[in-house]
Amino acid sequence: MQQFRPSLTPMPRFSHRSVGSGKLALGIDIGGTKVAAGVVDGSGVIREELRRQTPGRDARAVEEVIAELVHELGSRHDVRSVGIGAAGWMDLDGGTVMFSPHLAWRNEPLRRNLETLLKRPVTLTNDADAAGWAEWRFGAGRGHSRMVTLTLGTGIGGAIVMDGRVERGSYGMAGEFGHQIIMPGGHRCECGNRGCWEQYASGNALGREARELARAKSPMATELLVAVDGKVKDITGAVVTGLALAGEATSCELVEEVGDWLGLGIANLAAALDPELFVIGGGLCAAGDLLLAPTRRAYAKNLTGRGFRPEAKILAAELGPSAGLIGAADLSRVRRPRGQRGTKPRTWLRPAPGRETSAGRPSY
Repeated sequence: MQQFRPSLTPMPRFSHRSVGSGKLALGIDIGGTKVAAGVVDGSGVIREELRRQTPGRDARAVEEVIAELVHELGSRHDVRSVGIGAAGWMDLDGGTVMFSPHLAWRNEPLRRNLETLLKRPVTLTNDADAAGWAEWRFGAGRGHSRMVTLTLGTGIGGAIVMDGRVERGSYGMAGEFGHQIIMPGGHRCECGNRGCWEQYASGNALGREARELARAKSPMATELLVAVDGKVKDITGAVVTGLALAGEATSCELVEEVGDWLGLGIANLAAALDPELFVIGGGLCAAGDLLLAPTRRAYAKNLTGRGFRPEAKILAAELGPSAGLIGAADLSRVRRPRGQRGTKPRTWLRPAPGRETSAGRPSY
């Protein structure tokens, strides 16, 4: 493992005045393959954004990348708060990443580590929760009181927004929908189980199925192999999605299969949670209706009580790959007081701009 050495570059000075909704905040989204950072204003608009590759599975190296991004953006903007959205299961206090299937975090005190590096308070949340909050505040979820967001990329992230708050469960781990077992004894998942939903309905799943087809020397994989100069290992979900959008038949079929699995899992979530809206985001959503049309069909086909109940809408996310950093920035604007384990930041209870109860008061 790479030895951790704190950056010798002085960190920028930040204002410690009260953070208001109109002030600039810095949001960082840590995923399995990239670290994205952006300066976000109170309307959810990104003023500047930077991206770096995630440096392998080395937790300390990831923290160094975060510090570099904060320094670079903080040197050019009057940033008042920092929010981090990280892939993994957090404790309810938002201080420790208990486990991350795609990164080397095991009971990692990430907030403490980052605050030591950055010399200021940090708000830490799950990356899918951050993306879901952003969509509810500024994107496809505006105007809806009960919403589930799914982010399809390396795996499946999930967030539940109910009546103006992110629902995190009793232990902080609600929304890990990608690890519901949908095919007992199926593909091995990085979480350790077999048959998890994300092994069938994610960008990684799409790439894996395409590579298996190519390795089987199926004539159906001809165009896939042409696209990567015959290098099977280079067939990824993004490659398949691009070919599908260009009309390549096998790629369209593979995307449709992922949509079938996605719709089945969403029907299960509807039976358990009964939201009024599902918002689908993440890199795989670049496929658009090639993915969402079969998803909606499979959802309607498998929905419990179909024909005798209202059906939740399934919409594409509006904020694209920057949703996570937008949400992390917004959640950082009002920080959780120390020592209040289990309480939620006031930001998590703030309604979207202009959203009020029938009595004319904010729905806190």
